[in-house]
Amino acid sequence: RAILGINDAERVNRQNVVINLTLFADTREAAASDNIDDTVNYRSVAKAVIALAESTEFFLVERLADEIARLCLEEPRVQRAIVSVEKPDALRFAASVGVTIDRER
Repeated sequence: RAILGINDAERVNRQNVVINLTLFADTREAAASDNIDDTVNYRSVAKAVIALAESTEFFLVERLADEIARLCLEEPRVQRAIVSVEKPDALRFAASVGVTIDRER
């Protein structure tokens, strides 16, 4: 849940935000070792993304998506991140609205 939007109510009331990530990394070492230390710790990334979304108050989904991508790329093993941010029920008669961005090192 996040403060996200330009309307007065969106600046006061937290709303549901759906975030999807696709992270690109070389996973060969982890596949060979079967050791979490040899790959991206997706749980740590997810927790950091949730903390970011819950602590910020952006006006645009584009800004939130970009900040999430930057955060993902701070993980040394992540070379590319595709980030989708959606606001369910933001428009009448639509399941959700949002953006998808693609960032890489």
